[in-house]
Amino acid sequence: MLESAVSSPGPAARCARVLRSPWARLVLLVVLLAAAGAAVLAFRPERLLADGWPARQTGVVAVAVFAGAYGLCTAAFVPRPILNLAAGALFGAPLGTVTAVVGTVLGSAISFGLGRLLGQDALRPLLRGRWLRAADRQLSRHGFRSMLALRLLPGVPFAAVNYCAAVSRMGWLPFLLATAAGSVPSTGAYVIAGSHAATPTSPAFVAAMLFIGVTGLGAVAVAWRKRSRFGWRVRAARAGGESGGADA
Repeated sequence: MLESAVSSPGPAARCARVLRSPWARLVLLVVLLAAAGAAVLAFRPERLLADGWPARQTGVVAVAVFAGAYGLCTAAFVPRPILNLAAGALFGAPLGTVTAVVGTVLGSAISFGLGRLLGQDALRPLLRGRWLRAADRQLSRHGFRSMLALRLLPGVPFAAVNYCAAVSRMGWLPFLLATAAGSVPSTGAYVIAGSHAATPTSPAFVAAMLFIGVTGLGAVAVAWRKRSRFGWRVRAARAGGESGGADA
């Protein structure tokens, strides 16, 4: 009996053995994200825009709690514009922007850490396509510059970028620094809009909405240009292949 007790592994050892498998860790990541999404649907953080912040939460405590909740919601794929508008409505433009940026960095760190720990080993062997490998090289070699461009470009899914970056070999420091710097313009615009939502004709609100609209149109133009250039390259490659086949 003593020998069987010594030889049989405990629950902790069995759990550690299972987590050595990359695919088991990836399944755990999917389960965690699904649970986070279900929690978001249950608690509905968008109610902050209508109901406001609980009266018992004030001052530094309220800012810290909101930043932490912002980070968790960001990691759970909650749209950041809703959270930014709530930050502006609750704390005003200056403090709301700082709180939202801190929450953005915190949520990005949570997403990046989960993706790196639970998803990287399983997903990196799947980067076989030419475009996937090119994107991986860009993120891995030019992490700060690439991430800064992605953060500055509106319309790019924020949480998805966090998890995709985790699959690359990008370092923690360039990822977090680029996230903090690149998220300030759009975050500040939404926070200002939220802080002046009660006066939609005020210059600050109009300027914030114009900034959001202009950057959104710029993102569409950039995406259309990239799409056209990609289509031109595909047509040129096909034409080259057909001419090569004809010559043969």
